[in-house]
Amino acid sequence: MDPVAFRIFGLDIRWYGILIASGVLIGTLIALKEAKRVGFDQETLLDLLIWEVPLSLVGARIYYVIFSWDLYRDNPIEALNIRNGGMAIHGTIITAIIVAIIFAKVKKVSFWTMTDITAPSLILAQSIGRWGNFANQEAHGGPTNLPWGIMVNGVKVHPTFLYESIWNLLVFIFLLWYSRKKQKFQGEIFLLYLSLYSFIRFFIEGLRTDSLMLGQIRVAQLVSLIGFIIPLIILYSKKRKLTK
Repeated sequence: MDPVAFRIFGLDIRWYGILIASGVLIGTLIALKEAKRVGFDQETLLDLLIWEVPLSLVGARIYYVIFSWDLYRDNPIEALNIRNGGMAIHGTIITAIIVAIIFAKVKKVSFWTMTDITAPSLILAQSIGRWGNFANQEAHGGPTNLPWGIMVNGVKVHPTFLYESIWNLLVFIFLLWYSRKKQKFQGEIFLLYLSLYSFIRFFIEGLRTDSLMLGQIRVAQLVSLIGFIIPLIILYSKKRKLTK
């Protein structure tokens, strides 16, 4: 697949950017609808997203560059070029959490309410954005003979972007259902999002051939393990308090 969707005045417009932008736009619209449903001020949510979206994208790039510094050591300016990919979703999530914490304190609103509202939108945006990896022929797994494998540089490989995209879409549907039928306390949706995403990412990362590494450790697997366990502990603690 050609990573360039079309050209305007000689400038390549890539599928990667289009898909990320589409995910952000669709996610924003859904989050606004969720805010209205739960009675959260939509203008306040928009104020949050105005900060969240650009800073999270910057965080995603910084995270990737830190753990891929060998690629940029000789040409640091290339770290600013995101057109060819090189964004790490864990950087996005970490940055988004930090921004939300600061925003909640400044605006004196509930951090948990905001994250519950935006969690389904975030994982849907991740599902959409993963197809940008397909366009760039990146974030794939190793060789496979499975019928749904894709060809990359003449080799049939695991479409790990597809595995994650499908899982994320299913989690999005589940979170929307759960938030309307089963939610018992603030923060539950966001914590479920973190655990469910981290669960699948841990296993998918084991298939990928382009993992960011910290020595012999796959960074995404380490972060996913933390992202799976800590939310579960918080969920358990909150549910225990409800039963007392």
